[in-house]
Amino acid sequence: MPGGFHVRNILADGGFECIRNNLANMGISLNISSRNEHVPEVERYIRTIKERVRVIAVSLPFKKYPPRLIAEIVYNVIFWLNSFLHNNGVHATISPRTLVTGLATDYHKLCK
Repeated sequence: MPGGFHVRNILADGGFECIRNNLANMGISLNISSRNEHVPEVERYIRTIKERVRVIAVSLPFKKYPPRLIAEIVYNVIFWLNSFLHNNGVHATISPRTLVTGLATDYHKLCK
């Protein structure tokens, strides 16, 4: 695994039930939420992404957005969310992006 992480537990909804056996063969426990129940951490992260995408979209001078533009805005939002430390993150000084990919973000190059 990148960054030396080993996935042991996955929290998911019913759509992932079909891969339970594959995950069990890899030693990964799959915890499926019951119908009409949500994983709060995931729901909050999705909400954060949507809010930031909307902020960028309304600042653009378009009435309609090409699907590729929307996808790139989402990629951009996720890139920046993962480039900074999280309050309750895995590591106190290394960003999630660096932990997983091993690539450091060059803020002098990207934040001009």
